[in-house]
Amino acid sequence: MALSNFERMIQLAEEAFAVKNDPDQLDVNQDVIEHLKKIHPSSVSEYDDGKGPAAWILLIPTTTDLMNKFLEGKISEKELYRLTPLDVKYDALYLCSAMVLQEYRRKGIAKKLVLKAIEEIRKTHPIKSLFLWPFSKEGELASEAAGRAIGLPLYKRRH
Repeated sequence: MALSNFERMIQLAEEAFAVKNDPDQLDVNQDVIEHLKKIHPSSVSEYDDGKGPAAWILLIPTTTDLMNKFLEGKISEKELYRLTPLDVKYDALYLCSAMVLQEYRRKGIAKKLVLKAIEEIRKTHPIKSLFLWPFSKEGELASEAAGRAIGLPLYKRRH
């Protein structure tokens, strides 16, 4: 029996990030998703064409201070998530992850999701910069395109 889109997305996440083997990475589960939505409802977005999710994005609005600590390797991704306070004005945005099923790639879906989420977050938060921890060339290129499209600087953490 063929896997559902949801099952394929879970499999893609496990393959792309190998979270179970890296204690520094955020292990996303339902509790994490609910907490991200408390940080901002647009932190989590998906594209579903009626057959189940075909793309997911996760963003973490946070502070410039935490962004700098993360970029310098002083805190992990998990700590960035845990230390981000609720109910403050966020001025930095971590492009945590974007995943798209193979047959939906190269259609601009992830970029549209990211740009719409950033637009929503910026309605209530003075986001001044974007940052990421690239795991793939595609992710890095998509993040650069998003940064250019909205005119914000993009900072990268190196492995």
